[in-house]
Amino acid sequence: QVDVAAMVRLFGYVDVTDTGFIVAVLSIAFNPLFWNVVARWEHKTRALSQVFGSPHAACYCLGAVILVLNCVRSHCFTEAMKSQPKLEGWDYHWTYYSGLAISAVGTLFVISSFLALGFTGTFLGDYFGILMEEKVTSFPFSVLDNPMYWGSTAIYLGWSLMHASPAGLLLTAVVAISYTIAVLYEGPFTEEIYRRKQKGVKSK
Repeated sequence: QVDVAAMVRLFGYVDVTDTGFIVAVLSIAFNPLFWNVVARWEHKTRALSQVFGSPHAACYCLGAVILVLNCVRSHCFTEAMKSQPKLEGWDYHWTYYSGLAISAVGTLFVISSFLALGFTGTFLGDYFGILMEEKVTSFPFSVLDNPMYWGSTAIYLGWSLMHASPAGLLLTAVVAISYTIAVLYEGPFTEEIYRRKQKGVKSK
């Protein structure tokens, strides 16, 4: 069971009205909303592919924008942590190294996901008509679904523990929620794209 008193005490350290905290929340929520809206617009209109001359060029452009936005999000996240107090009793070596280990695992999942999917597979290439031959089942997809998202969440969790930051832990929860919503939104749509591909292959 959740210790409500501990949760109240933990988040009593967080000023949710702080400008930096609000900006971090907005940046976290904006990123998956942005790439999903743009990717679906591209899938429906092929407008980006027309502008950039090819689906691959358009996908690489969107991927670059997403990477920049992720850097902005990480910066806002870090600045929000710095502007708020640390948790008493957590600013010790064990917390720091626990956070470091969690971040390392998260980084492993993110990097291995990227290597397994490639650039276009990672950055919504299927919405541009750049489809993979088959579903990736190798590590880390053999361990969990959506390892890129949960690896990224783990990195933020570890970063928060390394800074003994209640604000960081709360922002990590926002990251997890935003990715959960993104998965619910993306999963069925992506499956439908590949279902149509398989149907097209069988009809030939």
